[in-house]
Amino acid sequence: MKGLMMERQLLVIDILKHANRNFPNVEIVSETVEGGRHRYTYSDAYRRTAKLSNALQRLGAKTGDRVGTLAWNGYRHFELYYATAGTGTVIHTINPRLFPEQLIYVINHAEDRWLFLETSFVEAAEKLAPHLPTIEGFVILCDREHMPETSLPNAMCYEDLLAIEEEEYSWAELDEKTACGLCYTSGTTGNPKGVLYSNRGVVLHTMASGAPDAIHYSLQDVVMPVVPMFHVNAWGSPHASPMFGAKLVLPGPKMLDGKTLQALINEEGVTISLGVPTIWTALMNYVKENGGDLKPMNRSIIGGSACPPALMKSFRDYGVRVRHAWGMSETTPLGVLNTPKPEFASWPLEEQQRMDEKTGHGFFGIEMKIVDGDDTELPWDGVQFGALKVRGPWVCNDYFKLDGASDAHDADGWFSTGDVATIDEYGFMQITDRTKDVIKSGGEWISSIELENIAVSYPGVAEAASIAMEHTKWGERPLLVVRKSEGVAIDKRALIDFYQGKVANWWIPDAVEFIEEVPHTATGKVSKLKLREHFSNYEWPAGTDPKRE
Repeated sequence: MKGLMMERQLLVIDILKHANRNFPNVEIVSETVEGGRHRYTYSDAYRRTAKLSNALQRLGAKTGDRVGTLAWNGYRHFELYYATAGTGTVIHTINPRLFPEQLIYVINHAEDRWLFLETSFVEAAEKLAPHLPTIEGFVILCDREHMPETSLPNAMCYEDLLAIEEEEYSWAELDEKTACGLCYTSGTTGNPKGVLYSNRGVVLHTMASGAPDAIHYSLQDVVMPVVPMFHVNAWGSPHASPMFGAKLVLPGPKMLDGKTLQALINEEGVTISLGVPTIWTALMNYVKENGGDLKPMNRSIIGGSACPPALMKSFRDYGVRVRHAWGMSETTPLGVLNTPKPEFASWPLEEQQRMDEKTGHGFFGIEMKIVDGDDTELPWDGVQFGALKVRGPWVCNDYFKLDGASDAHDADGWFSTGDVATIDEYGFMQITDRTKDVIKSGGEWISSIELENIAVSYPGVAEAASIAMEHTKWGERPLLVVRKSEGVAIDKRALIDFYQGKVANWWIPDAVEFIEEVPHTATGKVSKLKLREHFSNYEWPAGTDPKRE
């Protein structure tokens, strides 16, 4: 017997329709590429999204067509999120930090028909254009005044397209399983892989992310996603903000500019911000050097890579609670988020902070487990390490155009994340490594992330990475690679001694090497692949023979 409930489809465009009706005067504020701060409301965004939908229809867009974007976090990109979903087309948010060869690959693999791009990417796009046979036109995200001279074929001005269209649109009646977004993984090895999001998955992810023990968006919040909108939907914040009526602040091209971020936080009243540790390090360095505060902000959602405890402490000093999160393109992206349990309140402060440093606990919609090399599930005891697997209604079940060729999913539908983790008795998961980055010394695993967190708490260490290097006796040993703060001298022996008492003796790195710049991937993570290549001919200092105690 079936229940007697209305069978309404879960559609992304309904989020903006809801905001237009219930929160019409709530603002979207954007730092723009052309300069200055743009300000309008959800009601304004809804009307312009209808005009853009009409424009897409006039261009000949059909259900399932891919629409590429090379754009920052701004109001026009926000409009594209919803116009594509509302017309049944698929927004392909492209990471402009990819190498040219990767950009060409993902645009051609997606078979994008149009490319919407900021003026700051026009020059790069001109070089790519001869290699993009599926692109029928380039739409530049600006008004007529800022329209650049360009050799791009069939170049159009975004505001000119909208100007001739009506402010009403008859939104498509879609199946909720219809694709609405496409995001490619960073592709550190091999070609990037496409994750194809459905309306249903995005809406369910958005509803779950607003729960009190998740990110907890609300009418009282002002949300600033500093994580890019081209990176896994800015972790869902452009969908969650209008769903829950929160003001949305978009930093445009200023995501690594500490001065602008501090100004936006204080002037716009930002309460929640989301970003990777690299971004927050830039902000904290600016605030410490130039003074001021972050008073409106009460929580920062940090993911993408492990947040160093030293950075967490810096935020606490300014009254901001760091909430660790974990996810990936394949999980839309939220998988776990760190919210303390009631019993933690009676614990000593150091123990509470230790739990804050864990990656987080699951919330409804995501199942997780850790398994050994034989795919046997391991206990949640906080000690045993295993490969992390997840499944749920917003986890991908395949990659775009791979048709099952990937080995990322097992027979029961579990997705292998590529992460190594522990899960403790409270259900809190802790990422200890990527499977390809794990250090296996004498047959036992060492967490490179823990070694890096300790290193960045040492005075003068600006950035650190721990990589596995071949060792004649132990198979592999950890080498610590450090970028020093400008003008600072660090004694290598003293840094190694700093680890005493913080980890097992045999975990302690055997050597430290300084480097001018630590290489990063297109998503801002440390590229350990490049570091291993850089040190491929490395020879251990004489006398290296760690005690395994």
